[in-house]
Amino acid sequence: FTDGACRGNPGPGGWGVLLIVDGEEMTLFGGEKNTTNNRMELLAVIVGLEAIKKPGWQVEVVCDSKYVVDAVEKGW
Repeated sequence: FTDGACRGNPGPGGWGVLLIVDGEEMTLFGGEKNTTNNRMELLAVIVGLEAIKKPGWQVEVVCDSKYVVDAVEKGW
């Protein structure tokens, strides 16, 4: 599960990731003082995928950002 947000656009923002692997949960999060909402949404997905250390695993990404979903599904 990923999410990103920003107060103002640009402005201070943050991102978060919840990974669930074999029933175990791990959270990742961060932020920046001057960023955009889209950047935080994308960064959450990127960091989450980079945290997965097992090549060949099937991964399901749950995200509420149309921007991110379109980027992945339409291959932007």
